[in-house]
Amino acid sequence: MTMPDDDILAPRKSRSGTQSRADVSDRAARGPIIDQEGHEIAPETLEQGFREFRFEFGQGNPFGNLTREQRIARLEALAKLLDVAFVLPGTNIRYGIDGLIGLIPVVGDIITTAISLWLVREARALGAPWYLTARMLGNVALDGVVGIVPFAGDAFDVMFRANMRNVRLLRRWLDKQPRL
Repeated sequence: MTMPDDDILAPRKSRSGTQSRADVSDRAARGPIIDQEGHEIAPETLEQGFREFRFEFGQGNPFGNLTREQRIARLEALAKLLDVAFVLPGTNIRYGIDGLIGLIPVVGDIITTAISLWLVREARALGAPWYLTARMLGNVALDGVVGIVPFAGDAFDVMFRANMRNVRLLRRWLDKQPRL
């Protein structure tokens, strides 16, 4: 049984004969409707619905306004989440979502390798030299290739912690750089 369009656009009256709260609040709307940018929206434009809804790309990088220290802190937080976020109960073994996602055969390792490669890209954007990024890429490649092996690769993912190694390498290099 389908609902007629009239019922969708204008709801039925209540059976008890009393007005519902929704009817009262619709009539007594309080103030203008404001969008996210603080501009008032005319009620006529709302009637059009989502027919003209569109995304506006090209607004810039949402992370572009971060300072160098904020970018490094973001990389460290992501590396911790990937490699050491959780503790195996009853042991002192730490693991992260890299080890969990890696349990999905092949696809999981591709996903975690892609995230690790993003960390290397961010390090390069922070000014890391070629020899440092080459070493970081080697860590990611080793983690990705060995991680594909079922079970043994998952154990290797938990123990090797390529992302933490890469962030540590980046942090050591940044500490040696003169402050501007």
